[in-house]
Amino acid sequence: MAEIKQATFGPGGNGDWFYRDGNKTTVQAPGWLKTVGLDAYEYEAGNGVAGSEETLRTIGEKAREHGILMSLHAPYFISLSGVETDKRLKSIEYIEKSLWAAGLLGANTIVIHSGSAAKITREEAMRLSCDTLEKVAEAVGDHPCARLGIETMGKVNQLGTLEEVIEQCKVSPIYAPVVDFGHLNARGVGGVFPDADAYRRVFDTIATRLGDDYARYLHCHFSKIEYTGAGEKKHLTFADTVFGPDFEPLAEAIVRENVYPRIICESAGTQAEDALFMKQTYIQEQSKRK
Repeated sequence: MAEIKQATFGPGGNGDWFYRDGNKTTVQAPGWLKTVGLDAYEYEAGNGVAGSEETLRTIGEKAREHGILMSLHAPYFISLSGVETDKRLKSIEYIEKSLWAAGLLGANTIVIHSGSAAKITREEAMRLSCDTLEKVAEAVGDHPCARLGIETMGKVNQLGTLEEVIEQCKVSPIYAPVVDFGHLNARGVGGVFPDADAYRRVFDTIATRLGDDYARYLHCHFSKIEYTGAGEKKHLTFADTVFGPDFEPLAEAIVRENVYPRIICESAGTQAEDALFMKQTYIQEQSKRK
């Protein structure tokens, strides 16, 4: 990965602002993002990779033209820890198709959900997920076009604590953690990130367990998320003052730790506005420390 000396910010998919400005298709997203001051974009393929080869290639060309860093969210129906062997191993095909799409988009990270532990023990779920990840690594080889990111998850009955994701990433160097701070806060029923030090511990843990570069260039998701005792309920916007987490301490942590994450905002409809708020907050934090 080419060295980037700034944190970068963008939306996951197209929000309300994008369409209010008269845009119609994702082909227009890279140019629009540049005009509003953002520098990253996550292509949402949660319901499957549906774009044609021509469309995906064009989006990738536009992203390169406008300097937009790309990632791709793989299908939600990937089942790393599924108890049905055929369904679980079908995930390999879905990940291979996601890699095909990532190559066309120029995306260097694919985000994959960690797996479910709803019907089996966490130990069995981890065993199955790591077995699937070993088979994926065998299928795609040592140098796939994109790093495969394993995401921390927001529901308690899902795999996806930071520790579990780190263990999954140890299966192969092709895997890297994707830290969703809203998910971690939700599965902890709030209050997980009260200050910059709490955020810093995430980067420090990843650096210690996986290596400095994994922490320095961490791929992140950030949004405020409503939760219950079972964890994540729904994504909110930055207008929320109840559930959190707050971004300002994360901006402080990023600057103090001298790391350069890519932060994708998954707010409900205001993902571009909230990503821009994060970028502006980060720049203000940098200016304080010069």
